[in-house]
Amino acid sequence: MISDLLSSVTSWYLDHINYATVTLLMGIESSFIPFPSEIVVPPAAYKAARGTLNAAGVFGAATAGALAGALFNYYLALLLGRKVLYRLADTRVAHFFLITNESLQKAEAFFRAHGRSSTFIGRLVPAIRQLISLPAGLARMDVRQFLIYTALGSGIWNLILTALGYFLYSQKELLERYYHCISMTFLVCGAVFVGYMLYNALKKGKRKADTSEQG
Repeated sequence: MISDLLSSVTSWYLDHINYATVTLLMGIESSFIPFPSEIVVPPAAYKAARGTLNAAGVFGAATAGALAGALFNYYLALLLGRKVLYRLADTRVAHFFLITNESLQKAEAFFRAHGRSSTFIGRLVPAIRQLISLPAGLARMDVRQFLIYTALGSGIWNLILTALGYFLYSQKELLERYYHCISMTFLVCGAVFVGYMLYNALKKGKRKADTSEQG
């Protein structure tokens, strides 16, 4: 069912690519509804390469949409609270959108481990990107900082997608190969970042323990 819906929306979008539809679908992609940004930005960037749109405009529309969707998730979590959010994650509607208690727990654990910076690095990590705004809302993170980190992470991702679409959209196999390599690179970078943060946390814990023993 999801694949049929995705196919229908994709067909509609390819017939109606403009700045407004880029913003709309990137807002959806950035919220809890699973819609790949790889389907949205590169075709619009290709139209920019052909002179129909402007590459900077595509990038700006995509980033504005990403911020809107992230803000929606942020305030949704802020208003509903943790108990209601996790209760909703057990419903069929949530499962239809591929949201489960487990996926929320992963996003929340990622946020707890890395704090504010998780809203930046989380925008670059597959499977975390769409949900990282929810724990930020639950934690009542300062909204200005949230917007800055989200804009930076989303901006990097959208810049890459815009560049790939602008230069490589007509070469589908090469483009898909780059998607895979870039996603894996960000996934590895995210894992390294997690390891680094855990190492620092353990190091700080050891220092506190040593200090208390000396005292």
